[in-house]
Amino acid sequence: MAVASKSGRNVTIEVAYAASIREQVVVSFNIPLGSTVEHAIRVSGILDRFPHIDLSADVVGIFGQRASLKDTVSNGDRVEIYRSLVIDPKQARKCRAGQARKPKDKRR
Repeated sequence: MAVASKSGRNVTIEVAYAASIREQVVVSFNIPLGSTVEHAIRVSGILDRFPHIDLSADVVGIFGQRASLKDTVSNGDRVEIYRSLVIDPKQARKCRAGQARKPKDKRR
């Protein structure tokens, strides 16, 4: 999927989204030099595939570093859309640790 640039200069980027552990999508394409993170996400088609993504609420980043929708993308960037956490990671760890400590039935 290539988008024509008025200047003729394009950059190659990826847009990534993990809907779940089992479903991850990475779309690679060319986009005009100077394009924003928001424009890249919209052009990628990921919003059509996952209509529940809300760019006004969801956090985005470039290579794991939080970014603004207004930031410009550079050649080779990986734009990532982060989904909300279902459970706080600290709480999840406590739950797993609590399950591991349960005494086992010692009947023989």
